[in-house]
Formats: sequence, structure tokens, C-alpha cells
Amino acid sequence: MENKKNFVSLIIPAYKQEKTIAEDLLKIKEALDQLRYDYEIIVVVDGKIDKTFEKVKKLAFSKIKVFGYDTNHGKGYAIRYGMERARGNIVGFIDSGMDIDPNGLSILLERFEWNDADIIVGSKRHPESKVVYPFERRVISFLSQVFIRILFGLNVRDTQVGMKFFKRKVIKDVLPRLLVEKFAFDIEILVVALHLGYSKIFEAPIELHFNFDKSIVSQSLISAILKTLWDTLGIFYRLKIIHYYDKI
Repeated sequence: MENKKNFVSLIIPAYKQEKTIAEDLLKIKEALDQLRYDYEIIVVVDGKIDKTFEKVKKLAFSKIKVFGYDTNHGKGYAIRYGMERARGNIVGFIDSGMDIDPNGLSILLERFEWNDADIIVGSKRHPESKVVYPFERRVISFLSQVFIRILFGLNVRDTQVGMKFFKRKVIKDVLPRLLVEKFAFDIEILVVALHLGYSKIFEAPIELHFNFDKSIVSQSLISAILKTLWDTLGIFYRLKIIHYYDKI
């Protein structure tokens, strides 16, 4: 893969986003165009369930690449798929759907460079963040981070925000070891990076307006929490018990 100074590869996982994907990508492109970095946008359509793939293919942006596959695997799988095809010396991702203001990309990249960071993560719990977020999810986020810190010693207040950047070397070392395909992907990539010695992990503020649909039954949230918990325990087992992440 090509390694180019100040070249950013931004991965965007997308699933069933046919109604908003074109507008989302335009906002992200406008934010990136304001930066002093060259860049590429890699959209990974995580299951060709609707017309998301076709909508992206129709966009005339020269810096956008789109990949897709038929079966939905999960956010983590899609991000890994995109990272394997990234060319930048800085590789990151942002969730589609625009809960997170893409103008925050510039803040993350500035602090990434100032701190010579291995990893920079957007954080809902950063004191400078502007967040509109349901109370119950705030509680869940706090408890989950306490749990993660106890298990792994990961000193990050928020692992789950879908906006992060990594040095290329981190991605090269960490990516082949990852297994989680869904919600706990963010936890695994941070835990494995820290385990391999990439300790310069910093947080940066974001602006987030969570699109909370009160019609959604809380059962889906409970299911996601339980799945994430199970995957997190799996990460602990591979890290501490069988030392899987040391073997590759």
C-alpha cells in the first residue's frame, strides 16, 4: 500500500442508508475539503440490502471509493474491510448517519498531530464536547467505561464514539489480530493497540446529536448491550487467558 505524508484515509461504514447517504457524504467531503490534508473517502456498504451502494456509486466525487458485499456482517467488519484498502498514513473512520458533526474531524486531526498520537478518539465525555444524548445511554456509557477500565486498564472515558484516527503503523500491527465484527470492535482495536505498546491514546471533543427514536423498543438496546458485553468478555479471554493477540 502507498504511504503518503499527511494523507488521510477515512472509512465510512454504511448499512441501509439509502435515504441519507448522499447528503451525509457531501457534508463529510465539505468538512475534509477545509483541511490541509489530502484525503480519500472509503465507503463500505455492509450488506447490499437496499440502494445505498447504488446511491454512492452515482456520486461524482473523485476522492470517494465505494466497496460493498451482499451479506451484512457488522460495523467492525466493515471498518476492517475499508482499512485493509486504505492508502493514508493516517487512517480513521466516522459513522454514517450524521449523529456526529463531521466538522469535528478537523479537531481530532489537529490534536492527533499536536500530541503525536498513536490514536485519537472522539469522546462524548470530553469536557469540551457538546452532546445531546438520552440519560439512560449516558448511564450505560459511564458504567461500561468503568467496566472496561477494570478489565483492561484502558484509560479512555469513551470507547464507543464512531470517530477515531490511527497512525498507519498501528493499523498495520493491530488489524490482523482483530476478530470482533460488531459493536465491541472499538473496544478490541483500542485494547489490542494498548497491549502492543501503543499507549499514546488521546481523547478529543465532539458534537453529537443522537437521533433517538422513542418508538424504538428498548429491547433492541438491551440486545446490543448484551452482545457487546459478551464480545468484551471474549476480548478479555483472548487477551488474558489464551494470549491470542500475542501469537500473530
